[in-house]
Amino acid sequence: MEIAVATELSSGAISSILESVPGIAHVLRSPVADAMVNLSRAAAGVGQFRIQDARELIRYAVRRGLIGSDEGDRVTAEIEGAAAVKAEKAATRKAAREERKRVAARAMRGHARAGDKGHKPPSAKKPAHAATRGKRGAHAGKSAARGKHHR
Repeated sequence: MEIAVATELSSGAISSILESVPGIAHVLRSPVADAMVNLSRAAAGVGQFRIQDARELIRYAVRRGLIGSDEGDRVTAEIEGAAAVKAEKAATRKAAREERKRVAARAMRGHARAGDKGHKPPSAKKPAHAATRGKRGAHAGKSAARGKHHR
């Protein structure tokens, strides 16, 4: 017994399948459509640019005869060059950011070592008026201000 399998679906059958199975339209969508959507989002600033989307769209244009093969190669090379420069700048910024963090961490360790030797960090110093109170303690200044002398 032989089972017949349909090799082509009509547009009505495809529409019926797409309506009956939620989410299948996204799975069956072409890579070119995905590339167009992703590049549109990147152009609007709401998505990230992915070079593979640009390559897919350029290959599509070459396949359809919308642009020549030499132009497709030239545009692809321009995009890849620009992406490489952008990646290099991002790596440089990241390295600089990490270096600033290392320098700040060293500075903090330096303050911690100073605290171990009996030194207090600048924020832990006593207020200036506490050093001028003398031997009688905190209340000596108050009683002197009132005119009372305790000796």
